[in-house]
Amino acid sequence: MNTLLLRWIINAVALWVAMQLVPGIRAPNDVVTLAATAAIFGLVNALIRPVLKLVTCPLILLTLGLFTLVINALMLWLTSWIAGFFDLGFAVDGFVAAVLGAVVVSVVSVVLSWFVRREERAWR
Repeated sequence: MNTLLLRWIINAVALWVAMQLVPGIRAPNDVVTLAATAAIFGLVNALIRPVLKLVTCPLILLTLGLFTLVINALMLWLTSWIAGFFDLGFAVDGFVAAVLGAVVVSVVSVVLSWFVRREERAWR
């Protein structure tokens, strides 16, 4: 359970950074919206992304993994679409903003995950 909560916080921080850096990604600047959007993003990544990666595996191999960036952008865009049903105010304006946001979210998630793992090893 601790790992799930930590992953949720990392997603929330990564989405917040993307909202600050990418002009086409916007949301109200409150914790509830950010937490709900991070939960939706986590569910989309956990449930839909693996299926999509399996279906597009030949394309991922053909592009040497670069198509994964397109999949990440689609997951961010899908999160925006689902958040619209809950009136969260999270929006991604276009595919370019989704791709840039996916890059930012991926980099921030990797960096934060690396720091968390490093701290866990230091405590052992």
